[in-house]
Amino acid sequence: MRTRFTEMFGVEHPIVQGGMMWVGRAELVAAVANAGALGFITALTQPTPEDLVREIERTRELTDKPFGVNLTILPSIDPPPYAEYRQAIVDSGIEIVETAGFNPADHLPFFKDAGIKVIHKCTSVRHAAKAERIGVDAVSIDGFECAGHPGEDDVPGLILIPAATRQLTIPVIASGGIADARGLVAALALGAEGVNMGTRFMCTVESPVAQEVKEQIVRSTELDTKLIFRTLRNTARVASNEVSREVVEIESRGAEFGDIQHLVSGARGRKVFEDGDLDAGIWTAGQSQGLIDDIPTVSDLVTRMVGEAEDIITSRLQGLVGARSEVGA
Repeated sequence: MRTRFTEMFGVEHPIVQGGMMWVGRAELVAAVANAGALGFITALTQPTPEDLVREIERTRELTDKPFGVNLTILPSIDPPPYAEYRQAIVDSGIEIVETAGFNPADHLPFFKDAGIKVIHKCTSVRHAAKAERIGVDAVSIDGFECAGHPGEDDVPGLILIPAATRQLTIPVIASGGIADARGLVAALALGAEGVNMGTRFMCTVESPVAQEVKEQIVRSTELDTKLIFRTLRNTARVASNEVSREVVEIESRGAEFGDIQHLVSGARGRKVFEDGDLDAGIWTAGQSQGLIDDIPTVSDLVTRMVGEAEDIITSRLQGLVGARSEVGA
């Protein structure tokens, strides 16, 4: 399955494992790369830029195929040293970067001067169009179904993807609500050049999160997420658990961030992924968990998706066109 995305980024399949905090580590990223897809180390999961360099080296020990690094730029009381992480990426010879969060304009010249291709994650057509104007090579556009931050427009992928591909000329990667071959084929039909999956890759053998988290994703349905920070205009989709339900309840009474800060700290969320305590904190999960019913290896997942997608395209869909022609005759 060749698209502009696979040609531009040198991968075999139009499938991406985007950056995920506490999840985008060497073992998962290398497994994705070895399966012929594109994986991203999450830079800020590493405590320091020096740790990021070591994680990149560890990934290279596990694969000789292309992979990238995600750099998410978000507002913070005590922001991380973004320039130092950026320099670590450049000095490590990384060739693909995924940016997310704020406008990457301040970082883009450094990456472009180093010959690095940049994919920027967006949640709206207007932000995607701006990313194209400032020179990114591709955009990954998140529909409302996605885990993490879906933006404030509440536009689902079925609308957002074709709206973006109608306007942009660079490759668009569809993200949000995709977990299997049906989502891949649908995204391609909507004009995307590939798909980005987070929750689905989190629920694989090589994913570095606790087994309890993976088993909870399998048990969950598309109804088992919560939207938090809605009243703060910083919406995030997370798994439904004791903590996220409490956050929603506090917000319903009117709240400032300080009222819920103790519940939503990153340290508490990290404990979920590392210790398997599902109610230790908030943790991201998309509505696509309702489509997930197993914990495969990354290789099996990618192989299955591509094989089933090809079958849908060449058999089921082509058969529908053929059947219509016969009826017309």
